[in-house]
Amino acid sequence: MARIFEVFYRFLALGCISFGGPVAHIGYFQTTFVQKLKWLDQDAYAKLVALSQFLPGPGSSQVGFAVGLKRAGLAGGLAAFLGFTLPSFILLYLLATFALDASSSNTFGGIVQGLKLLAVIVVADASLSMFKSFCKDRLSILLMVLSVVCLLALPNLWTQMTLLLLSAIIGASLATTSEQRELNSTNSTIKLVPLIIFFALFLGLPLVGPALFSSFYQAGSLVFGGGHVVLPLLQQTVGDAMTSDQFLTGYAAAQAVPGPMFTLATFLGAELSPEQPLIGALLATVGIFLPGLLFIYALQGAWASLAQNTRIAGAAAAINAAVVGLLVSALYDPVFTSAVSQPRDMAIVALGFFALRVMQVPIIVLVISLSVIGVLL
Repeated sequence: MARIFEVFYRFLALGCISFGGPVAHIGYFQTTFVQKLKWLDQDAYAKLVALSQFLPGPGSSQVGFAVGLKRAGLAGGLAAFLGFTLPSFILLYLLATFALDASSSNTFGGIVQGLKLLAVIVVADASLSMFKSFCKDRLSILLMVLSVVCLLALPNLWTQMTLLLLSAIIGASLATTSEQRELNSTNSTIKLVPLIIFFALFLGLPLVGPALFSSFYQAGSLVFGGGHVVLPLLQQTVGDAMTSDQFLTGYAAAQAVPGPMFTLATFLGAELSPEQPLIGALLATVGIFLPGLLFIYALQGAWASLAQNTRIAGAAAAINAAVVGLLVSALYDPVFTSAVSQPRDMAIVALGFFALRVMQVPIIVLVISLSVIGVLL
């Protein structure tokens, strides 16, 4: 019990200060749990990070859950997830319920406009970073470009699902099979029950489950890469049930608070359930995180071999390239089209992008600055 409580309060402390997105979170974890506390060594931590990139779900939350698993078993993993997620859940829930009452305020409207411009800056920066990381050869660049073209021409969830599936097939088929035997020899370490639960929920929820929980569970099952990549899937998930202003307010707010970006689902769930916002926030949050946590729990014993398997690595690389295309298409619509309406807006975006990308101004400084600018303008 003492270990479980220790895991919880360590991750709770990080959840209160971990600004900067999933890459920064992984850095916080490495400093705290590898260097300072020595809960695991650098090699084991690197393998956790590598595998989290191959699976659907929020990468940094999956790594945190895995660290908790190693430290104190399943209860430790759940304690790590709860501690890291709780601060951003509370903040985004409060923002959603406040926004419902303050939408007519001129001051609030100015803050929303500033945060929408921030969303353009952050998504553009993430798109460029992911392009440099995942699009390094002609095939990956081609997959990225085709994803952008298809999603701009046919912007719907089925297009995204099809692109991700085809990319995985192409990547796996072009990979060599020299290391396939290593994976087969470790199949006994894979936990089957979590995988059965995952597929049962994935197939059964659309038929019998609560619509809100089902929608966010499906989105969480299809998001590869974590972080900003959740934006296009969730934008398609909410569809016409929410205005672009509401959606981008939540997305920008998710940048402004510490902790995992997937708690954008908290804001969206509360907004989509105005009569019972807390229930909606809980259903959406659990729904979007659950698939990734089930996969991590199922595959924890096979991490080392999975990370080295060439078919999985090939599929993951192709999916990552397609994911960059998803993000670029979302950068145009809804992010850019909803935020930039005049040259002055574009000038602010250009200055903000320079500040974030070149000057490396902390995200919280940009949040405050653009909120003030939005109010003044």
